[in-house]
Order: sequence, then structure tokens, then C-alpha cells
Amino acid sequence: MKLAVCVFAFSCLAQPIWALCAPDKLTVSGEFGQATFSIDVADDVQERAQGLMFVEEMPMLEGMLFVYERPQFVSFWMKNTLIPLDMLFASPQGEILRIHENAVPGDLTPIPGGEGVQMVLEINGGLSSRLGIAEGDVMQHPSFGADAILPCVEKTDS
Repeated sequence: MKLAVCVFAFSCLAQPIWALCAPDKLTVSGEFGQATFSIDVADDVQERAQGLMFVEEMPMLEGMLFVYERPQFVSFWMKNTLIPLDMLFASPQGEILRIHENAVPGDLTPIPGGEGVQMVLEINGGLSSRLGIAEGDVMQHPSFGADAILPCVEKTDS
């Protein structure tokens, strides 16, 4: 009995259920380890329409998180986008469903993310491959809410 309790306690401590998060940070976790990005959040129609258009350069571990009100089919394009981007399409729980690597600047070809997407992270082109980020990895950010695979609570000033 003591052994079972110790094994249960150890497994609970090995993976924190709740982690601290911040609105301007997003962490991706997977077999590669984890990477934390400084992000801007686009969570309304106007911000999502603007996205990263006209941005001439972006530091390596920065990006933009597009947040939709509900899971849905989403599609992006690169109109007026000046830098190559990777697009990571995620479920409401934070699982990366699809990755589109190296979207071509200025290309008007639609880039579908598929059904059930509620968040999209855009980062520098080729970075997901260089870091080892893959479909099935998990994003962590306050926008995913309490039912996220890796839920979090926002940092407080205490």
C-alpha cells in the first residue's frame, strides 16, 4: 500500500497539473523538450486581419497567437507578409493539429489549418523544424483555458 501511494504521489509531482503562465508568453512542449515564445495576441477580427503583415523582421523566439472565439475551420494567406512564417494550428485544448512550414512571403495561396482549430501560432519560417516541434505537441497559454492539456494560471503580483 505504501509503495502504491508513493508511486501515485511521485507521478503527480512529476507533471504539474497547473503551471504559471503570462499573456505575453506561450510555451510549446513535446518530445523535443519545450520552447517559450514572447508573443502578441490577436484576439479580435481587426487584429487577426492585420496579423504580421508589413513586419520586416521578428526575433527568433517571438511570434503571434491568433485566438478565435470557438473551434472552426481556418485558412491563412501571406498577403502583405514580408517574412517567411511557420503556422502551428491548435485545438481548443492546445494540441498542435497541423504545422505549415515556411509560408512564402506575399503568396496568396490559401493555407488551410483544418477543422477544429481555435488558436494559430505564427513563428519565424523553419523554426518549428529547427526546434523539433511536431504535430501532437502541446501549447500552453492562458487563452486555452481550464480544459487545456497543459492548463495554466496567470502570474499574480503576490
